[in-house]
Amino acid sequence: MDNKKLQRLHRVRTLQLGMARAAESRAHEQVASETALSQRIAQLASAVAPGEGPGAAVSFAAMAHYREKLHRNAEVIENRVRTAAAEADRASEATRSAKRDQSAIEKLIARGEAEAALRAIRALQDAPPTRKVRHDPC
Repeated sequence: MDNKKLQRLHRVRTLQLGMARAAESRAHEQVASETALSQRIAQLASAVAPGEGPGAAVSFAAMAHYREKLHRNAEVIENRVRTAAAEADRASEATRSAKRDQSAIEKLIARGEAEAALRAIRALQDAPPTRKVRHDPC
């Protein structure tokens, strides 16, 4: 491969690596957000407790209703956390793959530069000797 093509591939792979890293970052942020939401719902569910005094039975029924809704939401959020974690794992793997691709291109570029340097050295070694021009001292 010629150097221009390798440089272009390197630019593309670098862009792909940047996009993969950004996607991985977003996926990890999503996991953190979903986890925080899950913890907040758990706190709300534990904070809902029936009151005492007159109307306690109505309060108890209302609290039970809200706790049930919070538990259903907690189950939904747990599914979202699992999905977000799976997406984060997939994004991490995509980032590793993009890094491997970029490293491979960098190695090809380095190999091409080394071969070009060796060709230049051989060309200089095979070149006929040049005559040194000496000037008269003035």
